[in-house]
Amino acid sequence: YFRDQGYDVAVIIDSTSRWAEALRDLSGRLEEIPAEEGYPASLVERIAELYERAGRVITLGKERRIGSVTIMGAVSPPGGDFSEPVTSTTLRFVGTLWALDTELAYRRHFPAINWLRSFTRYVDVLSEFWRKHEPKWQSYREKALAILEEASRLEEIARVVGERSLPNEQRLILLTSEIIREGFLVQNAYHHVDKYCPPEKQVKILKVIIRFHELVSPLVRAGVPVDKIRSLRSVIELLRLKERERLEEIDQALKHVESDLNKLKEEYGIAG
Repeated sequence: YFRDQGYDVAVIIDSTSRWAEALRDLSGRLEEIPAEEGYPASLVERIAELYERAGRVITLGKERRIGSVTIMGAVSPPGGDFSEPVTSTTLRFVGTLWALDTELAYRRHFPAINWLRSFTRYVDVLSEFWRKHEPKWQSYREKALAILEEASRLEEIARVVGERSLPNEQRLILLTSEIIREGFLVQNAYHHVDKYCPPEKQVKILKVIIRFHELVSPLVRAGVPVDKIRSLRSVIELLRLKERERLEEIDQALKHVESDLNKLKEEYGIAG
């Protein structure tokens, strides 16, 4: 109704799991033949009907109006099992998943969204918007995801042998991953600046972090200890970029990083 009037509508459903359980109970009372885990055979069709109502349309009528419906459904898989019928069926029809992680919540990492299990199919759709703020945004995004994925693998090894036993290049991956997590992904809803983050600030912070990694990598390969880099004042400053109000302060942080790294080059006699 509102979409056809030309409005952009957001529908939040909490939760589709309870709704599916109600369908299962009704199906049992009606003595229908059950499918997987007792859910009705029509579960796939019902979930498809729900999510396929989402989209952007040009409405019928004398006046040209464009409306949209965005559907956000919460799914609560028992025991975090993503293979159960409601979750697996939902994943077939949605374009984006924010996978909440209890382990991140216990670590006070909010929003507790698991970056490895989450996904979006709208990267190409959104590329034009993000390129207005930063032409290389997709490259920065891909590099950040690659670093986080590699760090996840290295963390398992580090738990067994200890982080200091890892090669310097792998320790740098863990350091950059920590900066991405704490300085970019974590958001404080009670901080007067950090509770809001405009797109241009978001992409600038990511750019600075990735540039830091690109600038530091040659130094680490040349023998500069990661502990020395971690202790730099400018590196510690990267964790607090999200609390800066002005974009100029974020640009200035990158200059501080470059200045400190140049001093390290001189100290260790590294050319270039």
